[in-house]
Amino acid sequence: MNETTIGILILFLGLILLMCLRIPVAFSLGISAVAAAMYLDIPLTNIFMKVVTSMQNFVIIAAPFFIIMAQFMCDGGVTNKLMRLCDVLVGRIRGGTAVVNIVVSMLFGGISGSSTADVSSIGSMLIPAMKDEGYDADYSVAVTVTSSLEGVMIPPSQNMLFYAVASASGLSISTLLICGYLPGILLTIGLAIPALIVAKKRNYPISQVDTKGKKLKIIFEAIAGLMAIFIIIICTTCGICSATESAAIACVYALLVSVFLYHSLTVKQFIGAFFSSVPIMSMSLAIIACCNAFSYVMSYLQVPRLLSEMVLGISTNPNVIILIMLALMIFLGCFMDMGVLIFVATPILYPIAVGTIGMNPYHFGVVLVFAFAIGLCTPPVGSSLFLGCKIGGISVEQSIKGFLPFYIPMFILLFLFAYVPEISLIVPKLFGLAT
Repeated sequence: MNETTIGILILFLGLILLMCLRIPVAFSLGISAVAAAMYLDIPLTNIFMKVVTSMQNFVIIAAPFFIIMAQFMCDGGVTNKLMRLCDVLVGRIRGGTAVVNIVVSMLFGGISGSSTADVSSIGSMLIPAMKDEGYDADYSVAVTVTSSLEGVMIPPSQNMLFYAVASASGLSISTLLICGYLPGILLTIGLAIPALIVAKKRNYPISQVDTKGKKLKIIFEAIAGLMAIFIIIICTTCGICSATESAAIACVYALLVSVFLYHSLTVKQFIGAFFSSVPIMSMSLAIIACCNAFSYVMSYLQVPRLLSEMVLGISTNPNVIILIMLALMIFLGCFMDMGVLIFVATPILYPIAVGTIGMNPYHFGVVLVFAFAIGLCTPPVGSSLFLGCKIGGISVEQSIKGFLPFYIPMFILLFLFAYVPEISLIVPKLFGLAT
């Protein structure tokens, strides 16, 4: 074996081995990058410079603001407001609580931008409630976990932000976020269909929530919380401020709504929200820093070029290449954390998708993020799947039967998003933001 091959093996096998030993992901990335660099005689100062310079990206600061905003809104009771709004809209049908779950995930996803945050906040309330109403545990978990993927697609999505940073191509954050709207809505509809079919087949109950005489108040309170999303979109789309600045404004807005409108965020909860956000923010930033070093070593070893040549050796047909990339992304998504995958895989796949077969970079971002998101609810490493099963009190094996009807629309939509670029690009084109 030549030096390049050994370097690639050290880099990737080192990462896999360290993760199997349960070393934190950020450290696994950093250690494997340093080990490969030492073997290849790359100056370690280059590695550490990449770690430092990655933190100088102004866009990255938006991620902590997204996290704190979601924490304020969650602790401030916005989840409960959104649940009551959805009861008003869709609660009076058979399986209505399941549809409420799906629609709440779409709305809350626009605030949290995180699948696991969606499962932990909404799932902790709705999974036990659905079981108490007579829904089976596997169905309750499946609805909650699969609908949490809407938070990955609908702005403000942290994972879209990670893709923009990982692509290192100067993509507009606002355009990329807006690209996720229509796919996110289609995912909501796609998941609601099997939810209703299964609910009718299993004869699940009709929701009995009483909202009589309170509808206007419920709608007003929910819309007030959802304005945090519109602040980000309007400010970035209209050029009022950058994505990072709009995230900061939305964060302050979320605090004001929680304190002065909902009257539900105490001083103790305010302090607790910051402490709860710190571990998430620190781990996210550590992963970004170490992924930058890892990507630098990959570029030195010319991994993107080698993979591109291998793929083109199989076929030069763009449709076939897209299919190969989808299969690769789904496979990787089953075994690695989504955030890490975006930073590791984007520098490899981006040149193939955008440079070789001419995919629109924004379109490819939606496809890549959604393909990796599916891994969040599939075994053996799906973090949202395991979290949902823990809340539902069932094993992963017991839950799989309930997931099967929901996997079908997700895979159908993935292929539609991949082969019909207009689904992702039509909304930003209406605003003149994408070509």
